[in-house]
Amino acid sequence: MTRRLLSRIAMLPLIAASCSAQNTAIDKQLDEIARVASVMVDGDVCQRIVTPRALSFMSKRDPRDQWADSDNYDVDDAAFNRVKKTLIRLSMLADFPLDVNLWLPAPGTPARIQIAIRNHNELSQFWDWGKLSQEMFPEMQTVLTTGKRVTVKQKPGLISVLAPVRNSLDEITGLVEVVTRVVPDVRENVK
Repeated sequence: MTRRLLSRIAMLPLIAASCSAQNTAIDKQLDEIARVASVMVDGDVCQRIVTPRALSFMSKRDPRDQWADSDNYDVDDAAFNRVKKTLIRLSMLADFPLDVNLWLPAPGTPARIQIAIRNHNELSQFWDWGKLSQEMFPEMQTVLTTGKRVTVKQKPGLISVLAPVRNSLDEITGLVEVVTRVVPDVRENVK
């Protein structure tokens, strides 16, 4: 083997340790932003985002129109914009790209969840493109029932911290997903 190759092989443990330390720092920063989001995001306002009309369509399935729920989805503009601005401000607390998304419980059995607000990087470990609501994820159920933050690393390269959102009665009304990509994929949207 050449000296150059041997020196590169010798560097692998140092590179791995550096990546591990970087991931630990990212984990801590995401957890701190999630903690702040739990305090800053107003659960009373979040409860007003999705209109009663949209909720009624979300809980029904029309066999003649599979898109009826999506076509009849609307929000309270003032509530939506207020929370969206808060989420965008929270995403600026880091010096790397991240999103702070809002998830709200949705009607249906088994338990369902919907992504009410996504941010500009369109990062999420949970959202399936085009789905208005999805079956509740176990990690999200844990946050909604315990009120504790949960770190999730299911999809390779993504780290999410889920944190509860509370209303003025201290009831958990939803959760935020603070999410980033460990190694940014600059060609993600051009494949």
